[in-house]
Amino acid sequence: MSADVPPLRNVVAMLHVASVARSVAFYAQLGLEVSNTHYEPGGGIDRGDDPVWAWLQSRHGASLMLARADAPVDPAAQAVLFYLYCDDVAAMHAALVAVRAPVGPIAYPFYCPRGEFRLTDPDGYVCMVTHT
Repeated sequence: MSADVPPLRNVVAMLHVASVARSVAFYAQLGLEVSNTHYEPGGGIDRGDDPVWAWLQSRHGASLMLARADAPVDPAAQAVLFYLYCDDVAAMHAALVAVRAPVGPIAYPFYCPRGEFRLTDPDGYVCMVTHT
């Protein structure tokens, strides 16, 4: 790699979703809060509109962008896994079960000795929650 390439500081995924507001509510269960939004020209929260884009961020530095999809979102075509890291897998699982989030059982594969579980968002994206 060339020495002239500036350092990469972060990578943030942007998900295309059917409803930005619905996905904001879903990811809020994981501790992500809205940091910024964008609405269609002439629209806005005061009109009850759904944003077309949102930047979500946790208090610990995790970030995610959401953008309203131009076409229907096909859950079967979401060929990506998002790994979400937390300090306590069992506590995160219990908190999500308490709010009736669609979580799977905790599994303990060799690469996650303190466990991981699957969580599927409203558009079919798979989030694997595991330990740091």
